[in-house]
Amino acid sequence: MKKLLVLSAAILFTLAANAQPPQGNAAKGTIYGDQKTTSTDAFNIAKLPLLLNGDEAKNVKVIAKVVDVCPKKGCWVKLQVNDTTTAFVKMKDYAFFVPTSLVGKTIVLDGEAKNTTTSVDALKHYAEDAKKSKEEIAAITQPKKEIRFTANGIVVVD
Repeated sequence: MKKLLVLSAAILFTLAANAQPPQGNAAKGTIYGDQKTTSTDAFNIAKLPLLLNGDEAKNVKVIAKVVDVCPKKGCWVKLQVNDTTTAFVKMKDYAFFVPTSLVGKTIVLDGEAKNTTTSVDALKHYAEDAKKSKEEIAAITQPKKEIRFTANGIVVVD
């Protein structure tokens, strides 16, 4: 019985430790995900809406400013597309996470982009992850059309 309690405690400790974003200051040149990711041939994310027509996914490499990171695990990122639009990023195969210190940094993201509609349930889940208030979460009543990325790799450029 004692061994079972010790094992259970160890598992809970491990899960709690893993449920946090990685530490670090997201310094220039830091790579998250695919270590082969570079800034070569990247274009400004503001050009992306014109490139994406319909629901067809495209492999792209964009330069963008990070405006938000999942505070729970670092498992998603929001990028500034233009003055009124953001893009939502998840990491491919949940294979890597990013630190919250990435907010405000300019990055190059290598991955797949597409136009999509995010459900109300998913939007509420992301709002909970972002520690939004109950009122803000309750106000989410409509699905949202947005640009979504699946990131292979991210490089901090500034």
